Amino acid sequence: MDTHVVIMAGGIGSRFWPMSTPAMPKQFVDVMGVGRTLIQMTVDRFAPICPKENFWVVTGEKYFDLVCEQLPDIPRHHILAEPAARNTAPCIAYACWKIREHHPDANVVVTPSDALVLNGEEFRRKIQLALEFTDKEDKITTIGIRPSRPETGYGYIKTGEFASEGIYKVDSFREKPSLEVAKEYLADGGYLWNAGIFIWNVKTITSALCRYAPGLTEIMDKMAESFYTPSETEVVKTLFPTCEKISIDYAVMEKADNIYTVPADFGWSDLGTWGALWTLKDQDENGNAVVGDDVRLFDCKNCIIHTPDIGHAVIQGLEDCIVSKHGDRLLICRKEREQKITDYIKD
Repeated sequence: MDTHVVIMAGGIGSRFWPMSTPAMPKQFVDVMGVGRTLIQMTVDRFAPICPKENFWVVTGEKYFDLVCEQLPDIPRHHILAEPAARNTAPCIAYACWKIREHHPDANVVVTPSDALVLNGEEFRRKIQLALEFTDKEDKITTIGIRPSRPETGYGYIKTGEFASEGIYKVDSFREKPSLEVAKEYLADGGYLWNAGIFIWNVKTITSALCRYAPGLTEIMDKMAESFYTPSETEVVKTLFPTCEKISIDYAVMEKADNIYTVPADFGWSDLGTWGALWTLKDQDENGNAVVGDDVRLFDCKNCIIHTPDIGHAVIQGLEDCIVSKHGDRLLICRKEREQKITDYIKD
């Protein structure tokens, strides 16, 4: 099986300020304090599935050098620089049209660069199951996460009929719900979190895009004429920004009828918020989670402290707070107000 992994790494992670900034988004940061950035952990997770020369990264132009620095084993010509952010459908189309040029029968996994997976072995087992399915069938497959709580920050997948061992037809995709609806989804048992991980044969996805997003595929076909030539960079710089800003969910997933899902439980989080990081880190007896060398807490409860670039930190008397210092940026904020962080940092 000719397997390729496409890593989407163009986001700016504004909700993780001050750790994540437009100059250094969270995928390039050691969020967990383990000595590896999130994008490096993503590559580590997929490394047993295919060789490094079959990895691809799609990122913004200004992050090209960062990707090269953090992922030196991935071929430079497999790092695709977007001249403008155009959401996930153009990002995915660019990578899949490139792959198709030299690998017309490739099976492709598309993944975000900034999620966390705790059980790598189970993760790879589910990915392999999906790859074997798409290798034989003209199907689009997603990974659906069995919900552990009524989460309002994720989109959902409603499962349909049984297809084969460990795989189900997708009945529908649902937008991020209210808390009341999220509780109903959890009680129902037939809903999964949408992890944004897709598996398909390159012929399947290019055919689907041609059918459901013909304007996008017309641009990709024009771009493809320059692929692997000296003019590619200039042509992409001219044509890619003309793509409609549209997600792969709206472009294909909500329209196609050959969508399937693999329900999974491997300790997944999209690490979209400080609260998510707090739940995933080990906590002390008072519920505090810490990333930092010498952090001393007194009378603190249920806080997330992220101060990896401070030699010593002493914090007293905080409860349910986020404390994060990176460079010359400092955040002290109630956890319940973290959704306002993007508003707080506006100029």
